[in-house]
Amino acid sequence: MNSTLSSAAVSVRGLTKQYGSRRVLDGVDLDIARGETYALLGPNGAGKSTAIEVLEGVRRATSGDISVLGEHPLSAPRAWKSRIGIVAQSTGDAGPYTPRELIAHFATLYPNPRGVDEVLDLVGLTEQAKTRATKLSGGQQRRLDVALGIIGRPELVFLDEPTTGFDPEARRHFWAMLDGLTGEGAAVLLTTHYLDEAEYLADRVGVLSGGRIVAEATPELLGGAEARTPVVSWRDAAGVRHEERTAVPGVVVERLMHEAREIGIPTGPAELEVRRPALEDIYLNLIGANGAER
Repeated sequence: MNSTLSSAAVSVRGLTKQYGSRRVLDGVDLDIARGETYALLGPNGAGKSTAIEVLEGVRRATSGDISVLGEHPLSAPRAWKSRIGIVAQSTGDAGPYTPRELIAHFATLYPNPRGVDEVLDLVGLTEQAKTRATKLSGGQQRRLDVALGIIGRPELVFLDEPTTGFDPEARRHFWAMLDGLTGEGAAVLLTTHYLDEAEYLADRVGVLSGGRIVAEATPELLGGAEARTPVVSWRDAAGVRHEERTAVPGVVVERLMHEAREIGIPTGPAELEVRRPALEDIYLNLIGANGAER
């Protein structure tokens, strides 16, 4: 990936944020290319929302070099704000208006907005277009948040837990919509607690723990080859559970079957299983290896 300021949507070096003696962000380096979806993962309190707020220009960093669409967020001209889309973690107060009214109003704030009907369709709110926002379900209100974040055809979209409250079908619809945005060249910075969502959407994943990005890679390579080594698990004749991490699980299974037959168990050990670690397993191991949050 080319991480020069001219081509990167986001380029950050040494980002820190400190509150008194507590350092929430401790030297974060981050690059996001145009057209890339980057998932920032981490437990509650890891500093994900703080990092996003710094990049959005709503929170001041303690130190670090920051470029978002070629500008520092705190000194960027007003036109810069029309180039980013923000879907915050909490749903805002929509007042006594309908989704159509709100989307149409927000569209007037941008030089080249999407069509109102297009956005309603993209977020799955066409049938609720004339319903007062206060009467929408939690998931529908979240879709409205997304609609307001993408109406301006942003070059960079910040999505902080965007599918909270979505049912499985709505999440899949949202994923397809996001594929369309990145296909148009928009960059996306996503935080989510749904590991399947990160695995499906992200070109790269970063794990934030202890104020630092402790691992970064494509979803299929996160944690390195060793983290993805298969695990063979079984219970022995005494009922004790065992696990063995091995690059040759077939050899281990053959050995266990042979040992079981020798002691009169022709079907092999109980609960014999070969499992390849999923992204969730790797993520939890990375968080555990890097200790508690600061």
